[in-house]
Amino acid sequence: MASTVTTRPENSPATARPGYGRLLRTRGVWTFLLPGFAARQPFAMLTISIVLLVQHTTGSYGIAGAVAAATGVSMALFAPYSGRLSDRYGQRAVLLPGVSVHALSGLALTALALAHAPLWALFAAAVPTGASVPQVGPMVRARWGVKLKGSPLMTTAAAFESVTDELTFVVGPLLATALCTAVTPAAGLLAEAALTLVGGLLFAAQKRTQPAVVHAGTRTHVEHSSALRVPGVRVLIVVFLGIGSVFGGMQVSLAAFTESIGNPGLNGVLYGVFAAGNMLSGVACGAIAWKAAPQQRLVVGYTALALTASSLWTAHSALLLAGLGLLVGMCIAPALVTGYTLVEGLVPAGARTEAFTWLTGAVALGQAGAVTVAGQLEDRFRDGAGFLVPMAGTALALATLIALRSRLAGRSGGRTVARGVGHRVPLAVD
Repeated sequence: MASTVTTRPENSPATARPGYGRLLRTRGVWTFLLPGFAARQPFAMLTISIVLLVQHTTGSYGIAGAVAAATGVSMALFAPYSGRLSDRYGQRAVLLPGVSVHALSGLALTALALAHAPLWALFAAAVPTGASVPQVGPMVRARWGVKLKGSPLMTTAAAFESVTDELTFVVGPLLATALCTAVTPAAGLLAEAALTLVGGLLFAAQKRTQPAVVHAGTRTHVEHSSALRVPGVRVLIVVFLGIGSVFGGMQVSLAAFTESIGNPGLNGVLYGVFAAGNMLSGVACGAIAWKAAPQQRLVVGYTALALTASSLWTAHSALLLAGLGLLVGMCIAPALVTGYTLVEGLVPAGARTEAFTWLTGAVALGQAGAVTVAGQLEDRFRDGAGFLVPMAGTALALATLIALRSRLAGRSGGRTVARGVGHRVPLAVD
């Protein structure tokens, strides 16, 4: 026993503590973290870039929201298949054609919007733009799973990924809004297409760190099955749909609010404050040695999210909206981190990339629906009516979570340890 602890201290619950320094010293991780950050940056720019461009060319937030929603829905529908193909054939095989199609589709959508093409043409370009969004975030999470197999640092890695996601949602909307308002309304979408292509190709070039492909003849029946068959994954999908409703509802409603007060450039700042709250709480989540079970943490955190999201529609000043947005953002990260951490205990390794893409796709689908509904509400009623969407979305998701939380128990055959998440551990407890 002593020999085991000495040779592999990183797997010892007694000696390993959650910490970003320890996590980032893991050998080889920077080879995929840096290009992965560049490749996922455009994801935070896509929706807001489409909304600002199409609203400029049509004058309607409803139409802009509908086109952005078409992109989000197609991404949500195709993302799990992209994840499944990545598990079967390798990430590089999926990324290379995907980023090329996405860049071309984004350019086509930009050209059609500037040419004042009919709505059906915008939808025709929006569908492949969304369907080909590279699922870099889930791919990075899958690479962490390979690097940290059996390590108690998995929750810290999940928190780090949430922080990285939110950093992109701080930088992305600010960059897209600045380009669209200071350069040209098309600049945001053009930059998104260029960054996707360059970042995606650089990430795909990192072949050493991608998960090994499990050939069909060596897969077990469970590993070959879709992650969607796991009841806990279906519950998490509903939870992440509610989170998506917050993102989508705030994107449209903040844009409408800042335009109503004559300061559209403030949109990126307000959304950046919201995302900064998410990022800061994500940092804290990864640094805390949690004692409560993750199902408990998810229920408590999601309750706080629903309560804070319900207050957004009452804000009628930029300062108050910034404060409430900060609180909402601080409540999102714990739900995201815990949800992604639960996947480790719910889903076999051979289906984990697919599971992560289901959750990412759920956020996109929730965002797409919220953008559409919030856009219609802002067109018809204004006065912050779009903020009712995050309230309704999180309330419905919370009710589902409370009713079905027992389905989030991990797979049988594992064992629970005092701290951390093992490869076959049913519950994440650090």
